Amino acid sequence: MRTNTRNFYLIPYLLWIALFVITPIVLVVYYSFFDVEGNFTFGNYEKFFTPVYMKMTLSSFWYAFLITAFSLLVAYPAAYLLTRTKHKQLWLLLIILPSWINLLLKAYAFLGLFGTYGAVNGLLKFIGIGTQQILFTDFSFIFVSVYIFIPFMILPIFNSLEEMNPSLVFAARDLGASPWTAFRRVIFPLTLNGVKSGCQAVFIPALSLFMITRLIAGNRVITLGTAIEQHFLVTQDWGMGATIAVFLIIAMAIIMLLTGSRKRGLQNENRKAV
Repeated sequence: MRTNTRNFYLIPYLLWIALFVITPIVLVVYYSFFDVEGNFTFGNYEKFFTPVYMKMTLSSFWYAFLITAFSLLVAYPAAYLLTRTKHKQLWLLLIILPSWINLLLKAYAFLGLFGTYGAVNGLLKFIGIGTQQILFTDFSFIFVSVYIFIPFMILPIFNSLEEMNPSLVFAARDLGASPWTAFRRVIFPLTLNGVKSGCQAVFIPALSLFMITRLIAGNRVITLGTAIEQHFLVTQDWGMGATIAVFLIIAMAIIMLLTGSRKRGLQNENRKAV
């Protein structure tokens, strides 16, 4: 009786998955086998493996890696300091609060800040450096992307640090471990699960960025997300856009499998750390 009741409550969840996850993926795969004239073809997949799209794919992974790496470098110390502040929940809320603002509004805000007559160039001019071209560069693209994704990296790391038993760190210090050794051998291994979750939350959406590349980078940074947008909205080549989306979905699935946490593996890591 209990099993039947539980299966009954799973029906809405399964319907949601079927309608809004499986069906869109099936449609994307279906459209990838048609050219711009609606003819069935495998040419889209052959075209994807040409040097142009391979270079675009490598560029997307490279920028996603840089965004994830810089986000982690900023987020881990920030999350670590948050766990040791007095009003950590309040500070965490203030960090997460910008993620509630529309992405387009934040992008336009940085257009004003990094513009020729913006606040940043005004400061550079005041201190004698002079006006610089900040917008439409790799720096501005990576900076804005890191700013947007920082909360998604901080939150899982913060949760992992909060769940960690502090007595393990005290024991390591009592046994003569330096602060760096304690971090490297105890703290970081025990919070690796949060780091993986944060990297997933940043790397996967960073692969498919297109709005920031258009507004902040001025289309000088071309990613897979930009190509998908162009094929669907500009060239109307839905088949090629769907083909790129198929490979993007495959890449995301592989990343999730590689960074996924296994309970047995996590237990082994905890034992080694202890």
